[in-house]
Amino acid sequence: MAPASSAPTLLRHATVVDGTGTPRRTADVLLRGDRVQTIAPAGALIADECAEVWDAEGLVLAPGFIDMHAHSDLAVLADPSHVAKVGQGITTEVIGQDGIGYAPVDDTILDSVRRQIAGWNGHAELAIGWRDMAGYLDRLAQGTATNTAVLVPQGNLRLLTVGSGSRAATGSEIADMRTILADSLSAGAVGLSSGLTYVPGMYADTAELTALCEVVAAAGRFYAPHTRSYGAGALDAYAEVIGIARETGCALHLAHATLNFAPNAGAAPRFLELIDQALADGVDITMDSYPYLPGATTLVALLPSWIAAGGLDALRDRLAAGADRDALVQALDVDGCDGFHGERADWTLIQISGVGRPELAGLVGRTIAEIAASTGEEPVDAVIRILLADEFATGVLMHIGHEDNVQAIMRHPRHTGGSDGILVGDRPHPRSWGTFPRYLARYVRELGVLTLEEAVRHLSATPARRLRLADRGLVREGYAADLVLFDPERIQDRATFEQPRRTAAGMAGVWVNGRLAICDGERTESVSGRSLRATKEGTR
Repeated sequence: MAPASSAPTLLRHATVVDGTGTPRRTADVLLRGDRVQTIAPAGALIADECAEVWDAEGLVLAPGFIDMHAHSDLAVLADPSHVAKVGQGITTEVIGQDGIGYAPVDDTILDSVRRQIAGWNGHAELAIGWRDMAGYLDRLAQGTATNTAVLVPQGNLRLLTVGSGSRAATGSEIADMRTILADSLSAGAVGLSSGLTYVPGMYADTAELTALCEVVAAAGRFYAPHTRSYGAGALDAYAEVIGIARETGCALHLAHATLNFAPNAGAAPRFLELIDQALADGVDITMDSYPYLPGATTLVALLPSWIAAGGLDALRDRLAAGADRDALVQALDVDGCDGFHGERADWTLIQISGVGRPELAGLVGRTIAEIAASTGEEPVDAVIRILLADEFATGVLMHIGHEDNVQAIMRHPRHTGGSDGILVGDRPHPRSWGTFPRYLARYVRELGVLTLEEAVRHLSATPARRLRLADRGLVREGYAADLVLFDPERIQDRATFEQPRRTAAGMAGVWVNGRLAICDGERTESVSGRSLRATKEGTR
């Protein structure tokens, strides 16, 4: 990596797209320390002797992008370069997603948590010395490539109080969850996440979620649910969380907002009607999405909830014993189950993206249907065999999306960008490296779905408002110098499903808190990200 400069920096004749949505303008911009010091008409500023001067003519200067749905919980600590995110202009990430994460934990649940989300985060050799949210935020504050904001995972609250059982929480257990949640928010977490198709989050009923969102609302934070279905039950699932927000007054941010599987082709207008009606009624809603059709998750997450009750050890024993095999076939292939979003499994659409065990690497890139056909197995038997052999660390791509839905949702004014990027595995989803350049290349320059000004607002200012960042998300004097400089004619995502770890083209510079992190597409040595903590007044 190249050295990072900390000198005052003058960007001359930059095309400033400031995040407000107003038309671009040409200007000189002076950075000093970690702030944007001066914005002046083009040619008006004269560099002093110590300034680093960039000729930015023809290049767009925008606020650094905010990834509202990131799975960098360990990667941002284990990999100082973190080029997957910084290389696409991301300067802030929101982690602790989908209701399961690394804080708060205790010694009893930590191993189970690490194993359950190994398909998201791998088996990073990283000591987890913290247990509560304050400790995690302190560890993030020791230096990261990007700024980080953290959500409290609802599944962790359940594991700490109810355990891994599938029953409803008692009143005293909900009270304990509320206390842990309040402590975590007080430490600086920006909100609550849930994973309502993942264990143990899926075992929570609406009353439990409502009780937790009351605490979130009282703290002035937001709820970011992965809802109960993105398939045939998607609209009902969205209606549930909108209802919780309406009842509690809690702000709502819909994680990876989409409608997938065959029943939802062309269904985005009905979803957006729900959103617009709630907004008209005063419900505070935003959403994020990624500009791709396939989704990504872990193979174990597709199983029905009943078989995972009791945790991973109990699941392993059930699968190994084989007594539930016929019931699994019924749930997955005939009826449809909650882990599969209520849909019948189409194994031709489920493709292995990564494995934890090196001896299973030959499975990567193949669908479950292909694997089963090659061995003469039924697909469910192949799934069981892979899960047991890989100790539940298998990642998958799900080819289930609809382009018309993707485009309709990204046009909504409350839309933001979220990569949902899984950074581990042999062939992870290219969204981990390409989401934000893809918005600018495919959906701005090529298709014109968004104007450049609209896209930058969606990727910077709108998420900054959701996070209550008083001094980020805009190119403005006095604001933090989280900035991205790119060529609008050359910006291009280069990550593909075959080569997912390729960084973007056309990225001239990325600054995180005034320190240059990307220079002419190359990563510098800078690790200048901060742990952003929410308070009653805002997030800093």
